[in-house]
Amino acid sequence: MIAVLDVSAAVEIILQREKKDLFIGCVKQASWVIAPGRYIAELSNVFWKYHKAKAISRADCFAFVEDGINLIDDFVEEGDLWKEALSEGCKNNHSVYDMHYAILARRNNGVLLTNDRALSKICAKMKIETCH
Repeated sequence: MIAVLDVSAAVEIILQREKKDLFIGCVKQASWVIAPGRYIAELSNVFWKYHKAKAISRADCFAFVEDGINLIDDFVEEGDLWKEALSEGCKNNHSVYDMHYAILARRNNGVLLTNDRALSKICAKMKIETCH
């Protein structure tokens, strides 16, 4: 199985939240775990917000981002995804950032690992398998 890991699922794993076992299981089953290049920026921003709110230390902020990066086997350049992601974003009235993950899963016949309910519903409509 090819898995596309989004940041919402990665955060569940990294922070050992309620769905961590589900997502860890999917990652372990996968022969290849991929994400769009923007994953690193999104993940960094999430943990920066936790640090800004004084919920985690600066050291933890860096460690958690590194943990998230290490969950991914390969990052996929988004240059050829944007038109399709924008089209699906317009069609589904949903964030184009999220659509990059969905398109990457669709193009690779992969499973999208996400904790985003709205994105999961759109993926079901698009016939993209999800682990949520």
